[in-house]
Amino acid sequence: MTALLDLDRPLSAAGSLPEASAVIPPPQLPHVQRELIARATAAGPRWQSLARMQLSDQEIGMGRHADHANARVLSRIIGEYGWPGVPLVGDGGATAAWQIALHADTDAFVQRAAARAMYAATQRGTASIRQWAHLHDRCLLNADLPQLFGTQYLRGADGLELEPITDPDALDARRAEVGLPPVADALRDLRLRLAAAPRTSDQKNDGASTASPTESA
Repeated sequence: MTALLDLDRPLSAAGSLPEASAVIPPPQLPHVQRELIARATAAGPRWQSLARMQLSDQEIGMGRHADHANARVLSRIIGEYGWPGVPLVGDGGATAAWQIALHADTDAFVQRAAARAMYAATQRGTASIRQWAHLHDRCLLNADLPQLFGTQYLRGADGLELEPITDPDALDARRAEVGLPPVADALRDLRLRLAAAPRTSDQKNDGASTASPTESA
């Protein structure tokens, strides 16, 4: 895992990671904020339908092209400004950037670069460590490695199943370090969310719900 992202070392060194600042300043890059939110809002209904297995193979394929295009835009933004955290694009823009990165499964290089940049932003208090934990897990799974925080699930024959994970006995302790609830509580809430009506575009998401063939809790 260290060779993949080199992001787990602070966990063992410090025992905990800082949460994003509660103070949300006006965005410094409103044009970037608008673009990120527009792209995530346009993709949102498709992501939610994908999570509920309501898309055809053709729609899934078209969606991958859209997610790839979004990933390239995010890569350009990161290259120019660094991770688009709260000071740059506001809370909504930062969440939209995270959602785009989380769905950048067709471009592993961009997804990993986004995870590294987002982690650095969490250390400055400008990004959510809860959201980063989801992205970190997604990168690990896409590299055929077990996840660390237990945020990613798949639909199995008996319902939602936790994707492979490192050291399951210490899972809840690791989740607590990044502000995530116990995995049993998260799984219960995820089942309720998937059974309920889809979220609207103005509902806040701090790492509680993401849509893809692999669910997130």
